[in-house]
Amino acid sequence: MPQVSIAGNLLASSGNSLMMTEAMSDARVIERSLVDPAAFACIFDRHFDAIHCYLARRLGPDLADDLAGEVFRRAFEHRRRFDLAVLDAQPWLYGIATNLIRRHFRSETRRLRAHARANGRRELVDDPFAQLDDRLAAESVWPLLARALASLRPAERDVLMLYAWENLTYEDISRALSVPIGTVRSRLSRCRQRLRKLLGSAGQVPCDGPTRNSGEGA
Repeated sequence: MPQVSIAGNLLASSGNSLMMTEAMSDARVIERSLVDPAAFACIFDRHFDAIHCYLARRLGPDLADDLAGEVFRRAFEHRRRFDLAVLDAQPWLYGIATNLIRRHFRSETRRLRAHARANGRRELVDDPFAQLDDRLAAESVWPLLARALASLRPAERDVLMLYAWENLTYEDISRALSVPIGTVRSRLSRCRQRLRKLLGSAGQVPCDGPTRNSGEGA
C-alpha cells in the first residue's frame, strides 16, 4: 500500500518512538520530533486516513494516493513552523492538503462537471452537501449541487468542503487556510447564497445553510 512505503521512506520510524508518543498530543509529538524525527510517524498514523479521504473526495483516488504522501512529507519538512500552542495538527495538515489541491483545481472542476452530467446518479458515496441539509442528499438535486461546486471560486470551495465535508469549525478552517474567521464566515455565506439561488431556480426548496454549531457563533 502507498502509505506503508511513504511511512517507511519518509520517517523510518522505530517501534520505541511510536510507543513513547501514543499518549502525547499532536503538538507534543511534533515538538519531540524536532529531536527525534522518527516520532513524527505518530502524526502520520493518526491523520493519514482523514487526509487521504479528503484528497480522494475532491480529486479522486489516483491523485489522492500521490498527494497524501506529499502532504506528510511537507509537514515533516516544515514541522518547526507548527504552532505548538495548538494541540491538534489536523487543521494544519488540511491546510497543506488544500494548498496541493489548488494545483489541481482544473482537474477537480472537470470531475465535478462530470458528476453534474450524471443524470441524477450521484457517484460520490459521501457528498459534501449532505451535512449542509438533508434535502441536499436527493438524487435529483445532486447534479445541480455538483454544478454549483464547479462554479465556485477556489477559496470558496475550499471553505465549504472543509466545513461541510470535513466538519471543521470556523476556527479550524481559519487556522488551516491562514485567513481570519470573518473571512471564513463571509465565504460560507456566499456559498450558501449560490446554493439557494441555484436550487430555487430549479424548483427545489432553498437551502438555509448549516445548522451545526460551529463553535464560533453566527
